[in-house]
Amino acid sequence: MSEGSIGAPFRHPLKWMDDDFYDKSDLDVELRRVFDICHGCRRCFNLCDSFPKLFDLIDDSATGELDSVVSADFKPVIDACTLCDMCFMTKCPYVPPHEFNLDFPHLMLRARAIESRENKTSFATKQLTKTDRNGKMASHIAPLANWAAKCGNAATRPVLEKTIGLHRKALLPKFHAKTFVKNANYSGVLNKKSAAFGKKAIIYATCFVNYNNPNIGLSALNVLSKNGIETEIVYPTCCGMPQLEHGDIESVVKSARKITAELKPWVEKGYDIITLVPSCALMMKFEWPLLIPGDNDIKLVSDATRDLTEYIIEISKNYGLAGDLNPIAGGVSLHIACHARAQNMGQKSAEMLKLIPDTDVQVIERCSGHGGSWGFMQHNFETAMKVGKPASRKISEEKNKHIVSECPLARDHLVQGVEEILGNERDFSAYQHPIELLSLAYGN
Repeated sequence: MSEGSIGAPFRHPLKWMDDDFYDKSDLDVELRRVFDICHGCRRCFNLCDSFPKLFDLIDDSATGELDSVVSADFKPVIDACTLCDMCFMTKCPYVPPHEFNLDFPHLMLRARAIESRENKTSFATKQLTKTDRNGKMASHIAPLANWAAKCGNAATRPVLEKTIGLHRKALLPKFHAKTFVKNANYSGVLNKKSAAFGKKAIIYATCFVNYNNPNIGLSALNVLSKNGIETEIVYPTCCGMPQLEHGDIESVVKSARKITAELKPWVEKGYDIITLVPSCALMMKFEWPLLIPGDNDIKLVSDATRDLTEYIIEISKNYGLAGDLNPIAGGVSLHIACHARAQNMGQKSAEMLKLIPDTDVQVIERCSGHGGSWGFMQHNFETAMKVGKPASRKISEEKNKHIVSECPLARDHLVQGVEEILGNERDFSAYQHPIELLSLAYGN
């Protein structure tokens, strides 16, 4: 036993298959224990909106303490958590191995899992989490879907707001008829002269890249082929992050097992696994093993998984990047996504872009406020804009041509915040992800 928090933080597996996990009385006891500690500490006051809501709830109660707060009033605190993991990773001094044993995000997840089991998740919300199905459908009617989703469409956005709760001002991602998987016949020439030639990697396409921005995947293929990495594209289904956000753990585990079954043979043949957005990397590297502990196949795939920017930096350090990189004009504002930070791997995207010569890269390590699909919703959008405003303000002051983030949804949310601050649209480049800029530096 180490004293206090001297030991490295770790997380306990989620005991979601135990009946006690869904015991509402037991949950209430744990919520009160954790909320009381958080109320006395307050280090997380400037993270997501859960903590201000919690502190106001207690401070405004009859006694100013948790004993005069009724449990029914906890729900807004639970709902405000975006599962970004920043309280656990960057702020809380009481995470394991500390004896207080706090894991605020996973406690919020437990509360949502109980709601999910009791069928309290709305029908509309459940449909929004089916990102793979929705992407398949929308890709077949991409022009129509993009027209309907466009901000300012007075014919459709008020209807979407009323029926499924998408805020009419939220900037929704576009869909592409030609998905990333349909671009799998990419004919980039493999650079056999690269020092890294001989390495092989599977690209897990992810929902967003496959349906919403295939150029991120194509840019990754270009960079990897330039560096001699033989690649294959695999996309069995969604990683389960949208379902995790709403406590549908059984669906997450089902997806994890399906993806693992398809990826395992590739790993056994010596392929690395690369995910293109950090939320998927976080799921595969950290959340899956906590949901299915002791599963050797899950561990095999988890150990072989790298975030895209993490993988590029490994190649750079071990072999050196191949070819010449051209400067990127106009400057870059780089947002470090929360789910990249939660992987505890450092600012790999910043390291990657700083490999490009004579390119001004300014790093922003603050929450965008978006929180995945959370920030699209009618009852969350204004809060999401407020939380992301400091980051948007910083970007507006930098006046760079390029705004990128490992999380493309966060990037677009920040752009919307900048335009709100300035009162007009800025002439930003269309690039969302830092890999697109590295590919541009290679001349593509």
